[in-house]
Amino acid sequence: MSEKAVVLVSGGLDSTTLLAMALEQGFDCYTLSFDYGQRHRSELLAAQQNSALLGAVEHKVVGLDLRAIGGSALTDDAIAVPETESVGIPVTYVPARNTVFLSIALGWAEVLGARDIFIGVNAVDYSGYPDCRPEFITAFERLANLATKTGVEGAAFRINTPLISMTKADIIARGVDLGVDYSRTVSCYQATDEGLACGRCDSCRLRKKGFQEAGFNDPTRYKLVLDL
Repeated sequence: MSEKAVVLVSGGLDSTTLLAMALEQGFDCYTLSFDYGQRHRSELLAAQQNSALLGAVEHKVVGLDLRAIGGSALTDDAIAVPETESVGIPVTYVPARNTVFLSIALGWAEVLGARDIFIGVNAVDYSGYPDCRPEFITAFERLANLATKTGVEGAAFRINTPLISMTKADIIARGVDLGVDYSRTVSCYQATDEGLACGRCDSCRLRKKGFQEAGFNDPTRYKLVLDL
């Protein structure tokens, strides 16, 4: 019998590749997304569809109202998504988002009897988010094993981050090998309801650059042609 894993999926390029990698390792994957008040819902549809297509056992969407605290261009319409390269931690950073997401994933993993949680954080081609760093993952894994009944009773949780040291081009190449259809993924911070990407935000720029460096045609459906 295969081991269970909870896999955080957003519908984007990274997390869809992450799911394919977890499945390749033989895990029975339970995918988890969050309707947290982000600017668009097309990423949630993409996460649901890709989970089904790739073969997840179950897909769950948890509702959170992070608009109640705001503080990010993704949860506050009064803060514009930047369309030029950001310096430092950008305004698209959502305060404590990965801490909250991992905490809920940890709870579901404990209910399922899963010991492994997969999250697609990346410390190479990333947008400056502090909760995408290896130090954060190490600290959260320690917390997970201190704060749960499962951890206290001696069954350790593992926070798996196979993308953390990969470039965007490396991630794309790996996903292509695993048969990921990137035309079905939505990475844009301000995509339309139909999943059309803006071609201007940091996420679009990193994605476009990744396809160029990997040597693959970019299947992303853009509203605008991105000029790099």
